[in-house]
Amino acid sequence: MKDPTSLVGAAEAVSLPTLIARWDLDKTYLRTDFDTVKDLVRTALERPDQKRTVPGAAALLRQLQKAGVETHILSGSPEQLRSRIVEKLRLDGVRYASLRLKPNLQNLLRLRFRALRGQLGYKLPALLLGRCELANQSPNGALLHEVLLGDDAEADAFVYSLYADICEGHVSDDVLAKVLTIGGAYEDTVRDAQRFAQYVTKGPVVERILIHLERQSSPGDFAMFGPRVVPFFNYLQAAFVLFEDRRISAKAVISVASELVIVHNFQRAGLSRSYADLARRGHLRGLRLEELGAELEELVPRPSSAAAGDLRAMLDEIRQIPIPADKPLPTTPIDYLALVKDHNPRHKKSRKH
Repeated sequence: MKDPTSLVGAAEAVSLPTLIARWDLDKTYLRTDFDTVKDLVRTALERPDQKRTVPGAAALLRQLQKAGVETHILSGSPEQLRSRIVEKLRLDGVRYASLRLKPNLQNLLRLRFRALRGQLGYKLPALLLGRCELANQSPNGALLHEVLLGDDAEADAFVYSLYADICEGHVSDDVLAKVLTIGGAYEDTVRDAQRFAQYVTKGPVVERILIHLERQSSPGDFAMFGPRVVPFFNYLQAAFVLFEDRRISAKAVISVASELVIVHNFQRAGLSRSYADLARRGHLRGLRLEELGAELEELVPRPSSAAAGDLRAMLDEIRQIPIPADKPLPTTPIDYLALVKDHNPRHKKSRKH
């Protein structure tokens, strides 16, 4: 059931989306601290206008909406914060088709203590259920594709990759059960996930998994998940990837870059380095740069501001970046059973201490 407080109008609700975007909130969209009890209390007491958005996240989300992308939000934030999160999204001008939050009070009352911190047993069944709840998984006979956005603070890369491979039919029912059990999920949660997986129309559903490096993790830490997973340091990088994938326009990229320059004081060198970093890692191929230049000239025909100068300099520097030879990044099957014990970086870190 769609959240009644979402801003999706009746006319938009009946139109078929071009793509599904599934967003995490904490540390992906919102700058949230929850490493200590003090952090949790402060987060719970923050007014909507006090909650901080990750620079560029709202701009990219709005541009995806303009491109006909349907947004679904899946967060580990507790259900008790719904009204504040809804108001924060409204203040940011963000529309969404669904907003699913974690039922921590219900878990506590049922003495399901593992579920309070666990992400695998919460997010994976929720993702599978969300896929089943789509009005049509294959409009016009073609699978409706998805882009997933998360961060490096929890298990998003692991959970999203597992979800993608389940959708493609690469994960057996037995392996799914074992992974969830080792990951701390309860028996009924395992059964639910297995049931939802059966109703998913199988195929290459997930186009991209974009992981915001909130904790400044090394991008190499995610190599095991293959080229589908793109770790990024800022939302201009995410915009560049979606632009080359032809999911957003040149105008959308410039809009995200402009917000980073004007609102968040990004320097021109940082803008071009963002592109160079992804190109070096093999995630960008130097495509559609002329489109970007033409759109920039149309939007800012005269160097009337420092931002316009920075954007032009960014594009000039990007054109000089050496692009590695176009060769497919290696793809190997992911051994989820081997990875599940250390799938959550926060839990892994705590064990070391």
